[in-house]
Amino acid sequence: MPLVVLCGLPGSGKSRRAEQLRGALAAEGRAVHVVDDAAVLGAEDAAVYGDSAREKALRGALRAAVERRLSRHDVVILDSLNYIKGFRYELYCLARAARTPLCLVYCVRPGALGGGPRVARAEETRSQTVSVSWRPHAEEGGSHLAAGASVLQEPQAVQSVVDGRAQGDAPKELEREETSAPDLPALVTPEFEKSANHVSSAFYPPELLEALTLRFEAPDSRNRWDRPLFTLVDLEEPLPLADIKAALFENRAPPPHQSTQSQPLASGSFLHQLDQVTSQVLTGLMEAQKNAIPGDLLKLPGTTEHLRFTQPLTMAELSRLRRQFISYTKMHPNNENLSQLANMFLQYLSQSLL
Repeated sequence: MPLVVLCGLPGSGKSRRAEQLRGALAAEGRAVHVVDDAAVLGAEDAAVYGDSAREKALRGALRAAVERRLSRHDVVILDSLNYIKGFRYELYCLARAARTPLCLVYCVRPGALGGGPRVARAEETRSQTVSVSWRPHAEEGGSHLAAGASVLQEPQAVQSVVDGRAQGDAPKELEREETSAPDLPALVTPEFEKSANHVSSAFYPPELLEALTLRFEAPDSRNRWDRPLFTLVDLEEPLPLADIKAALFENRAPPPHQSTQSQPLASGSFLHQLDQVTSQVLTGLMEAQKNAIPGDLLKLPGTTEHLRFTQPLTMAELSRLRRQFISYTKMHPNNENLSQLANMFLQYLSQSLL
C-alpha cells in the first residue's frame, strides 16, 4: 500500500493533517502506520535539527522505520519536516522498490506567526503535468488564491518567526492547534498510540526556525519524487481526501529501476562455461594470428563468424578485453545465449579492436 510523505516547516499543521488522513483511512478499515519524530526519538526534541549529526541520524531512523513498514497491505504516513529534496528522493526510491504509489502533502500556514508567508502566483506551473493535483482557495489580504495557481516559495513561509514578538505566545498556540484531534477510530497502530499520548511540547527557538527556513527546499511538482503534490494552505482548509485516495489507490506504482529488480537466475554452470568459451577463443586467436597477414578473415574454434585480422595482438590486450566481456555478461546472465557465447565474444572483440 502507498506511502504518504508530509512536508512543511514547524507549525504548518502536518500533525493535524496526518491525523485527519489516518482517521479517514482507518475508518475504511485500512491499516495505517504513522511514523513521526516522536515515535523514532521516544520524545519530541526540536534541538535535533540544530545538530547536523543528530539530524542525519534522525533521517536515517525515519527512513528505516518507513522501510520496515512499507508493504502492499498497509498505508504508511511519514509526519516530519522532510524539507530536504534529497531525503524525499530517497523515500521515493523506497516506494519504487516496494512497487507502491507515493504522494506528497505540502503544508503551509499563511499568517501563522504574524506577517505570514508570501504567497506567489506562478503562472508557468499551470502547464505542468501532474497526475493528481489540488489547489485550495485561500484569502490573504482580501485576495483569493486561484485554484490553478502554484502556491508559495516555502523558504519564506515562516519569515516572521525570527520576530521577537512571536516568541512568547506563538508556540503555545501552535501546541493547542497541533495536538487537538478528533476521536480516533478503533484501528490504530501501536506506534501511533505511543505518539498520540505524547503532547507536543517541542519549542523551536527563533534562530532554529530561521535556519530551517533558509535550508528549506520547497517541493516542485516537476520532480518525479515530488508528485503527485498536494499543497494545503491554511489549517482551516479541508483535506482533499478524494483526490489523495485517488492518487494512492488508483494510480500505478512507479516502474522499478533495474537496480531494484531481481537479476534473472542463471544456471550454476553459466560462469564456468563463460570462462571456458572465452578462454578457448583467445587460445585459437593466438594460434591463428601466427600465420595470418593483415586483411585475413580468421576462423576460430566454436564460432560461426569470422574475425578480420588487422594487426598482431598480445595476450595482455586480449586478456583485458576478455575480463571486460565477462564482467558485462555476468551482470546480464541469460541461459538462452549459452550456445552463442563464442560468437558474442568474437563480436565484442571485433568492435573493441576497431
